[in-house]
Amino acid sequence: MRRETHRKKEGDLVARATRLLDLLQYQEEAVVSRTLIDKKGGTVTLFAFDEAQGLSEHTAPYDAMVYVLEGETEVTIEGKPITLRAGEMAIMPANKSHALKALTRFKMLLMMVRE
Repeated sequence: MRRETHRKKEGDLVARATRLLDLLQYQEEAVVSRTLIDKKGGTVTLFAFDEAQGLSEHTAPYDAMVYVLEGETEVTIEGKPITLRAGEMAIMPANKSHALKALTRFKMLLMMVRE
């Protein structure tokens, strides 16, 4: 799996209409991400996963919410698999193991709350 991160200034998105699906393109055999907001209180990151790509099991010290914009993924939280499709979300609690696997190409918004 290749993982690429795109960092652009938040300012290019401020005070204008933006279509989330157009901000990041799929890349073959890769997970691509773009941080939209990075503040002391939390982050908002857009991800694009090629089919069969994923994030291996890990924990994070903060609560996070995954919102699927397009496609389908399996999110596993503490060993329990949950299938999410476009328009659906799941909350991943702090300090609980979780992983993601793309069932199809999919894009998601990850919102992590630090405070």
